[in-house]
Amino acid sequence: MAEPAITARNLTRRFGEKTAVDHINLSIPAGRIYGFLGPNGSGKSTTLRMMCGLLLPTEGSATVLGLDVIREPEAIRRRLGYMPQRFSLWNDLSVLENLRFMAKILGVPAGTGSERIRSRLETYGLYDVRNQRAGTMSGGQRQRLALAVTTLHEPDLLLLDEPTSAVDPQSRRDFWQQLFNLANGGTTILVSTHYMDEAERCHGLAILAEGRLVAEGSPDTLTASIGVDVLEVTGEELSEARAVLARLPWIQGSAQLGTRLHVLADKGDRDSAAGIRNALAGEGISVQVEPTTASLEDVFVVATARRESTMPDSLST
Repeated sequence: MAEPAITARNLTRRFGEKTAVDHINLSIPAGRIYGFLGPNGSGKSTTLRMMCGLLLPTEGSATVLGLDVIREPEAIRRRLGYMPQRFSLWNDLSVLENLRFMAKILGVPAGTGSERIRSRLETYGLYDVRNQRAGTMSGGQRQRLALAVTTLHEPDLLLLDEPTSAVDPQSRRDFWQQLFNLANGGTTILVSTHYMDEAERCHGLAILAEGRLVAEGSPDTLTASIGVDVLEVTGEELSEARAVLARLPWIQGSAQLGTRLHVLADKGDRDSAAGIRNALAGEGISVQVEPTTASLEDVFVVATARRESTMPDSLST
């Protein structure tokens, strides 16, 4: 079996009395897109910064590309590309000037620099705007420029911190296709996101809540092993129905989606569909209840609701 690109054992980071990352364990294979999914403050960015040597762990250990994050951070940084949340290039330089300057900073050999820059301009659709100042570009163009710069030195690993938070849906789609192209070429990609549709694109996924790893696996595995009944409720009085369901201790949550309610119910000896119908009928509300498939958002709701345990049995893989 190939050596994992990233491993973490009880990886922890504290800032004073606050624990931002709490004893995370990971093993991420090479050549895959692996996602961190979680709300703001869940520890995604802090974990990424420890992986690239910008922050030292308070406890635990991690290896990246076979190198120790504590003892060999400089060696790690030479082999990875890091794309932060915010555009961090020079707004008053053109696209081409940014690429030329960063090629020197990243140590791209002089003999190959021009060809790599031309390749990035063409690959990321930047050739026609190569003389445009970065500060005047659209969000999608700036994102593509940032990725072009991040890959100039052909890193083995890309760490992307919420890279699509300020771009339109089509630009996000195009960006992810470029990530798959890189992964197909052997690059390992670790990306943090709070978008469910992006999380679904990852080969593997870790869900973080309050600094803890609460679920891990492929999106398909996570949705298949959610460990609750997922039901769809239709009827006329959905707002009233939702209020009634909120009082039932075995209902984990519900959300109105247009003309239906999406409901998560604890598994048990009861028939969840019949239990919902009976509870609502007792309040004079008539509904239809049918089982439906779980979404990744459902997994997220269930996993973060159970964050008091390190890894719920129903979600560990």
